[in-house]
Amino acid sequence: MQAHNKTVVKSMQILTLFINHPKLTFNEMMELSNLPKTSLHRMVGSLEEMGFLTKDDNGHYSLGLIFLQFGQLVGERLDIRSIAYPIMKDLRDDVEEAVNLIVRDKDEAMYIEKVDTLHPVRLYTSIGRRSPLYAGDSRIILAFLPQEERENYLENIRLKPIAMGTITDKTKLRHAMDEARSNGYTITSSELEDYTKAVSAPILNGKDEIVAGISVAGIEARFQEDRLPELIDKVTKAAKAISVKLGSQTH
Repeated sequence: MQAHNKTVVKSMQILTLFINHPKLTFNEMMELSNLPKTSLHRMVGSLEEMGFLTKDDNGHYSLGLIFLQFGQLVGERLDIRSIAYPIMKDLRDDVEEAVNLIVRDKDEAMYIEKVDTLHPVRLYTSIGRRSPLYAGDSRIILAFLPQEERENYLENIRLKPIAMGTITDKTKLRHAMDEARSNGYTITSSELEDYTKAVSAPILNGKDEIVAGISVAGIEARFQEDRLPELIDKVTKAAKAISVKLGSQTH
């Protein structure tokens, strides 16, 4: 463990050199880092192989394009939270149910913001909670991914039952995703926890790509059929308001 920690520390020592230096030669990195030549050579090679560093034809190193991806994701998620929160709070105050903000994290979904219901009987969900993309309010994200990504996910995932309403048949799941894209929202029942219900809508960015989902979720008894049209209307409007602030023009 200590050896791995030292490797990480040295790697960060190399990468942080580029905060103040857009480009560096190998010798310049050696002078600035005070690392032994052999050790530096090995670590620079690994960082280049993983895409964290790139080398031009003149032998100058710079940070790899992967940092643009990381930076975009971090910035986007932070922006979503700050933009979404007041809209989520208004929605919670209006419908008096818990409102969740969900993003994709590889093959899972993560809850990154929540405004809880004031009802004493509530559905337990915490910031940082993870769930599979195929189940519950998380499915709104899967449904709006590009077709190739959806199919790749379905080919490589095993649908496990989580609660009594979890969809474990891939044909039914595809149908549910088709409906979500057609309707612009999902209604899920007892998929992550028994006797719960959620209404979810997609949040799109300026490229009209799915970047998050917003949901109203709670105890099934408070989500009667005659109330669903109101919840659908308010959740989709909240999703649109957030998407517009992120630059989307699709809604």
